Amino acid sequence: MDLVFVDLETTGGVAQRDRITEIAVVRYRDEAEVSRWSTLVNPEQTLTPFIQRLTGITDAMLATAPLFANVADEIRAQLEGAIFVAHNARFDYGFLKSEFRRLGQHWQSKNLCTVKLSRHIYPQFKKHGLDQLIKRHGLACDARHRALGDALATLMFYQHACDELGLEVIETAVNKLIQRPALPPNLPADELDSLPNSAGVYRFWGEEGALLYVGKSINIYQRVMSHFQDDHRLHKSQRLSQQLFHIDFTQTAGDLGAQLLELKEIKSLQPIHNRRSRAAKELKTVQLLENDDGYLKAHIVSSIDSSNLNQFFGIFKTVKEAEKAIKGLCQSYQLCPQLCGLEQGQGACFSRQLDKCKGACESLEAAVNYNVRAQLAFQGLKLKSWPWDGPIAIHEHDDFTNISASYVIWNWIHMTTVSNEQDLFEWVENNAHDSLEHVSFDKDCYQLLQRYLFSGKNKPQVTLLNVQ
Repeated sequence: MDLVFVDLETTGGVAQRDRITEIAVVRYRDEAEVSRWSTLVNPEQTLTPFIQRLTGITDAMLATAPLFANVADEIRAQLEGAIFVAHNARFDYGFLKSEFRRLGQHWQSKNLCTVKLSRHIYPQFKKHGLDQLIKRHGLACDARHRALGDALATLMFYQHACDELGLEVIETAVNKLIQRPALPPNLPADELDSLPNSAGVYRFWGEEGALLYVGKSINIYQRVMSHFQDDHRLHKSQRLSQQLFHIDFTQTAGDLGAQLLELKEIKSLQPIHNRRSRAAKELKTVQLLENDDGYLKAHIVSSIDSSNLNQFFGIFKTVKEAEKAIKGLCQSYQLCPQLCGLEQGQGACFSRQLDKCKGACESLEAAVNYNVRAQLAFQGLKLKSWPWDGPIAIHEHDDFTNISASYVIWNWIHMTTVSNEQDLFEWVENNAHDSLEHVSFDKDCYQLLQRYLFSGKNKPQVTLLNVQ
């Protein structure tokens, strides 16, 4: 089995944006190292302080290094005819494909991820990062976060596993892990290679540019692969697989960004196979308004004022759905069906005749008593008012990809997403008040933000924006 153990250092974690700064290739054949090769690569980008601290590579070191185009042929020669092996292989493999793609060249190889190999052969352990493997198995690594040092550490893990578990066991595991899943018939074989293991939104496209499906995940690659693993069992997945011709994606700074972008695209683009989260034609809610006799009467209305949400109860897609909820409350709290809008007419309601209404329809129950009970009944459906004095920015950052974003939220409405403080400042300065007039209340966004901000599972970084 011919293997090349590869490691890259890069300017960041996004293959479509960032570039390679160092590459190392160690070839291994017949249980022995055959060759090793490494070089710095000029990325034509400046390094962030974080990357310089992490790797020890500086801009000055890269200034005289060759461009990727100058070493592309040598890299191909080093990798040719072998299984590509790396720790978190999709990262290194994806960066190399992107670099070759920039040169207008196609490159593809079978690849093996030693993270997956470790999970497969050592299932008793929970963590399988390279630092954990080095410590757990007593491996040597003289230059952590440098390409050659990490490539050699990965090779040492492979050798250790072969010695401990036997070559046959390891080769059987490798052959299983490098097998590609059954892909959709119309999808190019290397279409999945560019998908990242990070948060974002992915899109499935059909023939002639038809948008089939929009989804989100904290790991785009794993989520997309799950569609194909299910396609033999789920009719929807099977149909989607047959129609799929192309996949693209947008990386985000985290899970919140992925969820907000997914909602926006489903509602605006209306993909064929997305049903949930599509914009309702006209949401319904309930208001309690006093009639001429001072009794609170339930009205199903179609307009929700985001600035006065505490006046509304429940969010429903149809009148029938709202009436069903009201009927349940009416029965549980002995409310009057006429005042709940479920019956028309004057005088005693039908429930009064069954002794299930206390007589508000005939003014036999004091309005103050009835109103307290009505407010208590609907309390659980009451929409929550915006708890801040103005718009806020929720900040999100992914250390691995170095993607940052701030989501401007006002009255539970996602106003905009910006990537830096300057763009945020400009949004606040440029008629932020007027922006609210051009968006409407969104049930899914309201519920998403309620969960994200107040579930206790997250610790969001929030800034109150000063809008004059």
